Amino acid sequence: MAGQKEHISVCICTYKRPQLVKRLLEELSRQKTGGIFEFSIVVTDNDREESAKQTVRDFAATSAIETSYWMEPIPNIALARNKVVENAGGDYLAFIDDDEFPGADWLLVMLKACKERGASGVLGPVLPHFESAPPIWLVKAGFYDRARHETGFVLSWLEARTGNVLIKRQILDGLDEVFKAEFGTGGEDQDFFRRMMDAGHIFIWCDESPVYETVPPHRWERKFLLKRALLRGKTTFTHPKNRVRNILKSLVAVPLYGIALPFLFIAGHHLLMKYLVRLFDHAGRLLALMKLNPIKERNN
Repeated sequence: MAGQKEHISVCICTYKRPQLVKRLLEELSRQKTGGIFEFSIVVTDNDREESAKQTVRDFAATSAIETSYWMEPIPNIALARNKVVENAGGDYLAFIDDDEFPGADWLLVMLKACKERGASGVLGPVLPHFESAPPIWLVKAGFYDRARHETGFVLSWLEARTGNVLIKRQILDGLDEVFKAEFGTGGEDQDFFRRMMDAGHIFIWCDESPVYETVPPHRWERKFLLKRALLRGKTTFTHPKNRVRNILKSLVAVPLYGIALPFLFIAGHHLLMKYLVRLFDHAGRLLALMKLNPIKERNN
């Protein structure tokens, strides 16, 4: 139809975070469209107890934004993402995590960048949001700081993820499985972008479209950071690309980091934790090689 506005489906996967989903939905209701697009919201709950259902239904009942709720009973983030894609009908899909929230011009800036640069998709910054003051060592170690680039920078698949991204729906045409189920505990997004880039699609950075990741106190704990590192190591082992090189790097890194830890203890707690987490990343990879899996599910 002539003059029909393009449509963005905002895709949210959630697991036992109804209060964070509530805030995300409220912030999405404030999105500025500039009169050039429309948008809807699709939520997939990966909790078979449907902990987000009432939150989403309450929002849908009072909002002018078309909002739908779906449940994926199998605890698998890739299946949850596939469910949300299956039920999203927009010309573009915007992915945002359930513990994140955007500024009012998030979608507008992302869409303009994607169209003006002729990209298959656009990724933006994810900035930490602390609702109370975190430990100094956590901030100094930069655990929740992520790399940023100038707008227009062409990304590699290693830098891509679904925490803040807008993609053209048409690039999914012909895919039997958008996100692969074997990456059930994480890494399914990087695998998706690797396959897309291998097929010739280009994804760029837009530094003017940040979202904010809520970092609650339990994510400041050393135990959380180390468990997450072990899981991340397992995930990188799962990727078929560069597997042998990564294993060789880990075989060298583990003893070197182990030797350095006493000296890092003296240098400062933030350095000790920074490199201890790196040690656990490599250890997780080696444990996966030996088919040992101390971490069964994603940290929440």
